[in-house]
Amino acid sequence: MYNLIYENKLACTEDVKGFRMEGSADVNFVNGKMRIKSNLPEELGQKANFVYWCPEDFPSDIMIEWDFRPIEEPGLAIMFFSATGCMGEDLFDPSLAPRDGQYNLYHSGDINAYHISYFRRKWEEERGFHTCNLRKSKGFYLVTQGADPIPDCADSYESYHIRIIKNKGKIEFAINDLTVFSWQDDGQEYGPILGGGKIGFRQMAPMVGEYSNLKVYEISE
Repeated sequence: MYNLIYENKLACTEDVKGFRMEGSADVNFVNGKMRIKSNLPEELGQKANFVYWCPEDFPSDIMIEWDFRPIEEPGLAIMFFSATGCMGEDLFDPSLAPRDGQYNLYHSGDINAYHISYFRRKWEEERGFHTCNLRKSKGFYLVTQGADPIPDCADSYESYHIRIIKNKGKIEFAINDLTVFSWQDDGQEYGPILGGGKIGFRQMAPMVGEYSNLKVYEISE
């Protein structure tokens, strides 16, 4: 059973009150949808990238849904979920090292999370062969991947509905109801199954991404 526990249209400034930006980016709203873009030059490398965290803590077994449209590329979009400190701390606990959007701080720092990169158009090899990748951190483990059905920006004339289901360590990922991959975390090969935590949007500069209709459901028996 899926029980709606969080809903956010991401339609105006009030909707993201309490969201936390790590890195530096502009958050604007166009036609009732949130658009995000780094306000630092791409030449700064990882320092130009950012993560935008929803402040809520969610349980372990959830379904996350949102609508996404790529507006400008190159770049890359990621969703983090089940994010906590490595010792179970709240993601924003002041005892954790500061984070500023640089990728190594998220995959090999002092936090744990799953993350799915679902629009990968930053580097030449990503633009030449489109995949969606699931990684588990701490450790930067690439655990599975699937083909990315989202077209390049020039042909993305509408939003795409994205869904993540995480239930008892099984993670399923779909775009417009098309299953991209399904993977079972056995809790052994890459460490224990990650539990509840926070979710966050990440982008790599100079991409502009558009987001709306974020919903989170708790999964119960």
